[in-house]
Amino acid sequence: MKTYQNIEFELKKKVGTVWLNRPEKHNAMNAEMISEIIDCYENINEMPEVRIVLLRGRGKSFCAGADLNYMKGIAQFGFEENYEDSLNLAKCFNVIYTCKKPTIAVVQGAAIGGANGLLAACDFVYCEDETKFAFAEVKLGIAPATISPYVNKRIGEYGSRDLMLTGRRFLGKEAEKYKLVNKSLPAAELEEQINLTVKFLMTSGPDAMAAVKKLIYTISNKLSFEDSIDFTARMIADLRASKEGQEGMASFLEKRKPNWVTNK
Repeated sequence: MKTYQNIEFELKKKVGTVWLNRPEKHNAMNAEMISEIIDCYENINEMPEVRIVLLRGRGKSFCAGADLNYMKGIAQFGFEENYEDSLNLAKCFNVIYTCKKPTIAVVQGAAIGGANGLLAACDFVYCEDETKFAFAEVKLGIAPATISPYVNKRIGEYGSRDLMLTGRRFLGKEAEKYKLVNKSLPAAELEEQINLTVKFLMTSGPDAMAAVKKLIYTISNKLSFEDSIDFTARMIADLRASKEGQEGMASFLEKRKPNWVTNK
């Protein structure tokens, strides 16, 4: 993996961690960070040694939204420049949402504006109870447009209306109530929860997890209910005949752990 200026990637025991790495700016996003996130996740998709991906922020905050200097720059853009910049931002959230590996966001400090797009695009989100959340875009006279597909999937239409129209701040337990996060915990318990989720995921077949992500994405976004019948039948037939599927079923019948659990 290449070296980046605004993020870091590290790999330990098959768990890759993408660190937002502008702690002096509370990991606020700029154009360079956005492009680096896209590049990093595209590379992760092609790395078989990565089984799970964590998304975290260095320092006190997960992400404070858009960088002030970045906002000053785009405020001077015309429509075409704004459109190209916004497409790149939309791609950033989508590359996380469509990542082939299970993704976990670990959130502390603050998650403001576009930060909620980063976390909402992940499969799992855990936060500290004292984390401050806000969809503050309306306070700037704009809308949380590019993050809305992912946030709306998580919390639903009327939850989105509540939080996006008011732009109010709320803490972790309320974020859990809205299902923006899977669970909000005291800071001292956060790492234990992350480790527990990683442990569960490590017992699942890597190819099977990628297939589940493709399955959910496709039936949620691409197919009618009728078309999903043939798609799902073909998928399970392929998986049953696959090397991993054969190993999984054999290990079950032989009452042993499958090789993706025993192989280090």
